[in-house]
Amino acid sequence: MTALPRLVIAAPSSGQGKTTIATGLMAALRRTGLEVSGHKVGPDYIDPGYHALATGRPGRNLDPHLVGEERVAPLLLHGARGADVAVIEGVMGLFDGRIGGNGFASTAHVATLTSSPVVLVVDIAMASRSVGAVVHGMTTFDPSVEIAGVILNKAGSARHAAEAAGAIDLPVLGVIDRDTSFATPSRHLGLVPAAERDRAGADLDRLADRIAELVDLEQLLRIATSAPAIDVEPWDPAHQVSAPSERRPVVAMAGGRAFTFRYAETEELLRAAGCDVVTFDPLTDTRLPEDTAGIYLGGGFPEVHAHELTANTSLRADLAAALSAGTPTVAECAGLLYLAEQVDGHPMVGALPATAAMTERLTLRYPVAIAASDSLLTRKDEEVTGHEFHRTATAPEAGPTPAWLIDGVPSGFASATLHASYLHTHWVGHPWLAQRFADAVHATASRAETLRHHGDTEATAGLLDFAVNVYAGPPPAWLDEALRGSLEDVGRYPDARPAAEAIGRRHGRSAAEVLPTAGAAEAFSLVARLRDWQCPVVVHPQFTEPHTALLQAGRRVLEVRCPADTGFALDPDAVPEQADLVVVGNPTNPTGVLHPAAALKELLRPGRLVVVDEAFMDAVAGESESLVEHAEPGLVVVRSLTKHWGIPGVRAGYLLADADVVAGLRALQPPWSVSTAAVAAMVACADPSAATEAQRRTSEIGDRRRILEAGLRKLAITHIPSSTAFVLARVGAGVHARLRDHGIAVRRADTFPGLDESWVRIAVRDETTTTRLLEALTADA
Repeated sequence: MTALPRLVIAAPSSGQGKTTIATGLMAALRRTGLEVSGHKVGPDYIDPGYHALATGRPGRNLDPHLVGEERVAPLLLHGARGADVAVIEGVMGLFDGRIGGNGFASTAHVATLTSSPVVLVVDIAMASRSVGAVVHGMTTFDPSVEIAGVILNKAGSARHAAEAAGAIDLPVLGVIDRDTSFATPSRHLGLVPAAERDRAGADLDRLADRIAELVDLEQLLRIATSAPAIDVEPWDPAHQVSAPSERRPVVAMAGGRAFTFRYAETEELLRAAGCDVVTFDPLTDTRLPEDTAGIYLGGGFPEVHAHELTANTSLRADLAAALSAGTPTVAECAGLLYLAEQVDGHPMVGALPATAAMTERLTLRYPVAIAASDSLLTRKDEEVTGHEFHRTATAPEAGPTPAWLIDGVPSGFASATLHASYLHTHWVGHPWLAQRFADAVHATASRAETLRHHGDTEATAGLLDFAVNVYAGPPPAWLDEALRGSLEDVGRYPDARPAAEAIGRRHGRSAAEVLPTAGAAEAFSLVARLRDWQCPVVVHPQFTEPHTALLQAGRRVLEVRCPADTGFALDPDAVPEQADLVVVGNPTNPTGVLHPAAALKELLRPGRLVVVDEAFMDAVAGESESLVEHAEPGLVVVRSLTKHWGIPGVRAGYLLADADVVAGLRALQPPWSVSTAAVAAMVACADPSAATEAQRRTSEIGDRRRILEAGLRKLAITHIPSSTAFVLARVGAGVHARLRDHGIAVRRADTFPGLDESWVRIAVRDETTTTRLLEALTADA
């Protein structure tokens, strides 16, 4: 049992002054030193904003339609934890609820569910003694509702107030005279939110003064204290959801003057589900919060602030990129409008194929909605309760995959990563919506870590190594000699110019078009920071280091996936026109697919940089389809000596591009990042005398690959024909782990976007070693 002094502020109808008096009472009671908790019957977001201003605590909603009757009293106790008194502001008239529901979700309904006494606010501006009949009727209409007192509002004079009070059989707790200065300004959807009013705080101070002067607060508190103890447990978000992982991924939640509508419990549920909620202001913040893994865009008035939202082009671009990259996103009402292409002609984020405009018709409904499909939040045919309140409309009303069916009509837009509609839902009533969103956010954050996985972590001691795709064998004698000789120069700072000149000669390019790097990894990091990329694309399945570098640089990455049913072939048309950076491997790790040079050139556009990762090209016979000698504007080719020459510890790589791009990248490169040993390795491997050994290794790799592929065919194991030093095979779920039990390490492939745990990447090895792998696969089958 929980003792909580409480009362409901109600009225015979809307417009009687409930919000003004309830808010003033909250502020006045707080001034007496009490901790006051403010609550609102119904779905309204605006009044709780004023309650929060008055109490210094979050405003809370109590709505049986949205959360279910059984959760109303627990929610009251949750919101009022630590409070001395709770003040509950009603909605509409005391007995007015959902249309056709016989008072369901009315103020009287909530008063009954919470066993709360009611104080009636009555506007007497246009009546005197007749007010007595109104109060008498309200008191006797439903005996289960206890009306304990009356506050008279808008009295014209002391005589007028006395005439009305004399006709009332209940205690009159206060008389408020006519003072229009306390009226809250309104617009097309009701009151202007407190967060949008610069003078809201000052006006509230004046209102609290008047309420304290004109209302008997002591008698009002006696009524509140008369409320019986509540025999339910407080609602607890930790009992509704759970954290899917130990990490704390960031959910960016829109706030500020344009996005003022959201239930306090939404944030509490997300925090209980292991998320860190960070508020951002779409009017002023130029970027989403750092490490954003999920986005929540609630309600508000984007149509009022459309000009400012449009002007914030940087954030709009960041949001568009985040959605394109598959960041889990929930958008309700205002969020839907913000993600549209435009609102009343003002450009918005453009993530939804819809436009929005103000209309003459107000949409106000309290529906039961049916999920139209499986999506980020829903499963097909699930029912939820919600509310809509807007004077805008979108064209079209729904996407190809709608979010909801409301009265049989499709509404909103949905996908596996997005849920956007006009419908407001209260996640307390449907906690699985919060859980699914949190699960998706955790998965997104987890995936960022998964992208950092490398095969070298799998080739642990004692295992036969098919995971690391570095050439299995020592460096040739001449390379070993060059590396050892470089030790004589370690007393001086390294100079990468000889490497640039040697590489330029090898590929028929000028030294100004060559940038030696500390492996391909440094090249990707430099590219990620070269420009403020608005729509960077990584073609997957692909070596994940370029993707990771872009994430570390704070970029949102759009994935374009080559489907398995095409043999992971590249379709240049799948890359969106707005992409300003495209990264693609050739041949691609882990598929081994060699894309035609002509297809890669189709990706080139003015203003776009196309980065081709040729880290495994030197294992391709004749290096066919290489673009290394093509000096195309906007083309960057990245090479590495790590794999073919078996020197991963040296970190030797380079890129080739037009001189201006190279100069821009060099300006970002830390001084002396390329070691003396790496310079020596690049010079040695670029020498014409190295060509014979390079070709021998390529031929050997080809022979070994053919043996591996023949063995896989014999076992009827699906695999992708490869052109380089590894083969992607679909061995089945669980085989990766079972091979480890046989003492064999292969590279798990589910860390590559577009692949699942049934795939593994197998590095080519000599025939004897390969036979051991094939025998293990046979035994496992």
